[in-house]
Amino acid sequence: MAKIIVTIKIMPKTVETDLKKIEEEAKKIIESFGEKLAKTEVEPIAFGLNALKLTFLWEESRGGVDPVEEKLSKIEGVLNVQVIDVRRAIG
Repeated sequence: MAKIIVTIKIMPKTVETDLKKIEEEAKKIIESFGEKLAKTEVEPIAFGLNALKLTFLWEESRGGVDPVEEKLSKIEGVLNVQVIDVRRAIG
């Protein structure tokens, strides 16, 4: 089966939420599924609030990324998690 490229946006609860801590926890969760975090971005939202965008590969044969989304949403300081892009990897 093919790999897909998934991008997830994580919104913190407050401006003071430590995005580095969320990123570290998210990386552990993604790696627990046997995948690797490929890219991390901080996206400015408004008034000092930033979102964390994570991009990783996912084995298509596993189905959707709902289990990852669910675990990410349970990280302390996370308001919500949203899959914003899914693409099939070429190569």
